[in-house]
Amino acid sequence: MLRGIQKASTNWLGKSIMTVVLGALAFSFAIWGIGDIFRGFGASALAKVGSTEIGIEQFRQIYMDRLQQVSRQTGRTITLDQAKALGFDRQILGQVIAETVLDERARQLGLGIPDSEVASSIMADPSFRGPSGQFDRARFEAVIRQAGYNEARFVAEQRRQILRRQIVDTVAGEPSVPKSAVEALHRFTNEERTIEYAVLDRAQAGTIPPPSPEALAKYFEERKAMFRAPEYRKVTIVTVTPAELAKAVNVPDEEIKRIYEQRRARYVTPERRHLQQIVFPKLEEAQAAAARLAQGTSFEALAAERGLQAKDIDLGTLAKSDLVDRTVADAAFSLKEGGVSAPVEGRFGTALLRAVKIEPEQARGYEQVAAEIKQDVALERARGEVVALRDKLEDSLAGGETLAEAAQKLNLQSRTIEAIDRSGRGPDGAPVSGIPKAAELVPAAFAVDVGVESDPLQAEGGGYIWYDVTGITPSRERSLDDVKNELEIRWRNDEIAARLTAKATAMVDKLKGGAALKDVAAAEGVKAETASGLKRGDPTETFSAQALDAVFRAPKGAPGAAQGELATRRIVFRVTDITTPNLDMASDTAKRITAALQSGLQNDLLGGYAARLQQEIGVTINPNALSQVTGGGTN
Repeated sequence: MLRGIQKASTNWLGKSIMTVVLGALAFSFAIWGIGDIFRGFGASALAKVGSTEIGIEQFRQIYMDRLQQVSRQTGRTITLDQAKALGFDRQILGQVIAETVLDERARQLGLGIPDSEVASSIMADPSFRGPSGQFDRARFEAVIRQAGYNEARFVAEQRRQILRRQIVDTVAGEPSVPKSAVEALHRFTNEERTIEYAVLDRAQAGTIPPPSPEALAKYFEERKAMFRAPEYRKVTIVTVTPAELAKAVNVPDEEIKRIYEQRRARYVTPERRHLQQIVFPKLEEAQAAAARLAQGTSFEALAAERGLQAKDIDLGTLAKSDLVDRTVADAAFSLKEGGVSAPVEGRFGTALLRAVKIEPEQARGYEQVAAEIKQDVALERARGEVVALRDKLEDSLAGGETLAEAAQKLNLQSRTIEAIDRSGRGPDGAPVSGIPKAAELVPAAFAVDVGVESDPLQAEGGGYIWYDVTGITPSRERSLDDVKNELEIRWRNDEIAARLTAKATAMVDKLKGGAALKDVAAAEGVKAETASGLKRGDPTETFSAQALDAVFRAPKGAPGAAQGELATRRIVFRVTDITTPNLDMASDTAKRITAALQSGLQNDLLGGYAARLQQEIGVTINPNALSQVTGGGTN
């Protein structure tokens, strides 16, 4: 689905085909080198794909939207620096270019999609279903509006997605996967190991005296860059949202009652019935079956005689409008609970229907929905007020007033954050709380200079967030005295780690010489333990991913050492057993692995296809514009 309402999945086996496609196409840039297509050109565009230009502001909105999605999923603000370090800038740029390349190819091929198919795709989306389980127009409008779309933009994007999928399905299809590859991946994933091990912790490092002033000074000089004070910015923020303005909107009770009467049908959940159906090819057969039911034969027994299982006759729990055949619907909803119909000549044959259970119609009264109606009306009126306030505030800013001055004149509340760094923290190291859309606002505030006017951000639920950088405290080197406590802790931890590494190496040498682990461990004052069922991808509190990697690189009988979950912990181990798993190719596990490998093959095919399209269609990127959006260079 679309960027704004797409639900992210952290399990790559569970991603939709379109998500895999975009990942594959973005990956192709990493293979062939996105740096090879950087060229300088017009300042108003960030990239050009064929005849299509990707504007700076267009990409900025996409980039911030996707960083915000990641921030919501992780529960942490992702700054521009962090995003760049994690490669998000290239990944997101690659995805946007991949989408545009496919759009260009679709145009070249003259591909099109009927309006009816686009509408069917939208109406089938579970995101837009109401309480009845059917497409709900009001919910559709609310969801796309919250995601920042109007109907026209949403439909256009959905059309592009369908056309992209047509190309993708043609290129990638469902490649076959060799049995040997499935078995190899299964073994790699599910092989288990048993080890005996001992853990060396701080206690085994012995007494570490405080560092001398000379040693601490030398340590500081070698790592001075790690202790720099970050750049801080003073930022004024003004937020105007419909939800906030709606609190002051008065909606009379008489108006709420009138609206309730007008919308009464919205607050009614229609009757639903759990139905069963047996279809007969001829009326005579249905009549004979009805006679047997009248004589005491059960509905289930009658179905079993015709070779039908329970799932074959179960229609589910439906509203009358869910049944396509009007004749069948009328008959089904005229029955009493548990009742069976006479033969009904429907569109697909003659049927006997049974109403297993009836869920009566439920209507919410005025008292139940009055608050909801009031909130809806207030929000609608507040949206108009938001637009008016936006125009007034923008006029004031254009007239030379500061953001704080303009807000005060319009009786809007402003907030000034005296100092905040790129990670969203204050000078005390604690996160600055209460920042609206922090994942977007903080990076945006660090992308402009003092006094530079910037466009407002879109607020959650509509509305706007203005920000004004009024001061910058540059990053600076801190003196040893400024960071002495932190410095001593880091120095001590490094000393502990060095001592434990030396001890672990000595213990491994003794094990290689034939000594028993329990004896070597006892000499260091620790206990030898056993762990079984270890897998590569299942780190535990004791065995970090790094430790498991060392365990699975060691052959049976071989000793080894690795860092534990903490930097000041070392694990000395010996592999005592390796269990190789068997695989039934008809099992669900084999099917999941096959699907995963198919996705990988699709990625390879699509990566090659994307590289070819890039060469044919032509892709150019403005590195200065990319740096402006992402807060860093292109390398």
